[in-house]
Amino acid sequence: MKIHIVTIGDEILIGQILNSNAAFIGDLLNNNSYQVTSSSVIGDDEHSIISEISSAIKENDVVLCTGGLGPTHDDVTLSAICKVFDTELVENSDVLEDIKDIFQKRDKELTKLNRQQALVPKISIPIRNKNGTAPGVWIEKDGKIFAAMPGVPAEMKSMMQNFVLPKLLEKFPPKYVTKNKILLTTGIPESYLYDKIKTLEGVVEKGNMAFLPNQFGVKIRITASDEDEKKVDERIFEVEQQLRAKIGRYIYGINDQTLEDVVGKLLKDRALTVAVAESCTGGLISSRITNISGSSQYFERSLITYSNGAKVELLGIDEDLLTKYGAVSMETARLMAEGIKAVSGTDIGLAAT
Repeated sequence: MKIHIVTIGDEILIGQILNSNAAFIGDLLNNNSYQVTSSSVIGDDEHSIISEISSAIKENDVVLCTGGLGPTHDDVTLSAICKVFDTELVENSDVLEDIKDIFQKRDKELTKLNRQQALVPKISIPIRNKNGTAPGVWIEKDGKIFAAMPGVPAEMKSMMQNFVLPKLLEKFPPKYVTKNKILLTTGIPESYLYDKIKTLEGVVEKGNMAFLPNQFGVKIRITASDEDEKKVDERIFEVEQQLRAKIGRYIYGINDQTLEDVVGKLLKDRALTVAVAESCTGGLISSRITNISGSSQYFERSLITYSNGAKVELLGIDEDLLTKYGAVSMETARLMAEGIKAVSGTDIGLAAT
């Protein structure tokens, strides 16, 4: 089955916002054993929308569209949909009641412009909006499925999770089970990682791998697909064990874990405390540590000692040593770590300069 995602919005085309909607849809579908085969972004232009939807419907089994559903002049998606599917807009009483309820709860008067949002293509099933006024639409025609959702992320996500995905699972149950597992690595560049694992026999055949560089290192995604879910789990497990045998020292977590989450758990499990002295990072390290719930069990304090004077006064570093080594040096970083450990009485002192 071929699935295409169409994202509509000038703000995405000009780089004003990131296309997080397509990323969410793709991830949700992938986690439910559907594969997105293509994706496109177009502006708020009716002619472009008509052309893109027409082409996508012709070449794919399912087209999921997000953006351009709203009360303003640039929301022209509904008009374009009607022209593509040769239908007209009609008022839907259920959607109108939803809109009235929202305005009543907000103690606002229902305007003519907002009432128009109860208009949906005649041949469609409205997708009720629990988080806003613009409904989505679901159309089935000639064995193809088309769904359009608002561009507001919360509204789109609710429709995808509560309507679109269940409908797809009902209409097109996946023939294969597809699963992913991500190994999070740090401290080693992508090319070095590849050199270490390229000789692993059969790894590529047993599980597709992808290298995804990110802020703290490289993510390795393992993907396996089969009609038998047990075989999928076995393949992923086997590939993971081979990878850990080769590069285990660089793997700090899996899937959506964060570095600070993993470090926090290690500290908590070992009943260790830490204090931080930061210079160039300006509190960033401390912010990430304290962003974890329960970090008070292991995080004692932090100091931002940006100037040499602060390093001397608050961390007790000898001014002559600072002059000798310079503020940006391994020696000063070590002295800062020792200094924060001494003044705080923690098990670990961490420093950055």
